[in-house]
Amino acid sequence: MARSFDDIGKEEIRDLLGKGWLTHDGAWFLSVCMGYGVKEANRMNKAAIKAMTPFEVQRLKQIMAFDERQLTNAIEIMKFMKEGMRLILPESILSKYHLNIESQNILQWEWEKNECFAYKGMSRMGVIDGYECGVMYRIECWFETLGLKFESNVKLDNCQMHTKGYCRGQYKFNI
Repeated sequence: MARSFDDIGKEEIRDLLGKGWLTHDGAWFLSVCMGYGVKEANRMNKAAIKAMTPFEVQRLKQIMAFDERQLTNAIEIMKFMKEGMRLILPESILSKYHLNIESQNILQWEWEKNECFAYKGMSRMGVIDGYECGVMYRIECWFETLGLKFESNVKLDNCQMHTKGYCRGQYKFNI
């Protein structure tokens, strides 16, 4: 017997919706690549992320009953990031991304080797050579939207997993 909506658990629904959104995002990127080239797809992708992020962060703050005045150190920033990402990413993807605290104002992040969803998708689509990381750019846009001042030790002008064989970095917050 087929299952109804009421028979499906919230984690399965979250996974389905998250993967659907990521599939659409990848299909959109590929369509722009095919029509205008990878350079223009990267430019448009970053413009769309920058435009979307204020709405996304506002919705996350609302649903999480969160006030950005709570962001007084890297631990609080990490809590917001982890809970926010849990709401928008499927667990099957989020489980491959790790956040850790280096010090009071330094947040470390890392994708497991070859496990970043964008790296895998862009590789399958054959555009990884020219892809500029939109995943970490989105996170940086979250920080900017939250009014956080930060420095990164990673440039987002390529895909680190592709060019270096790993994807990791640090954010140092000026708080």
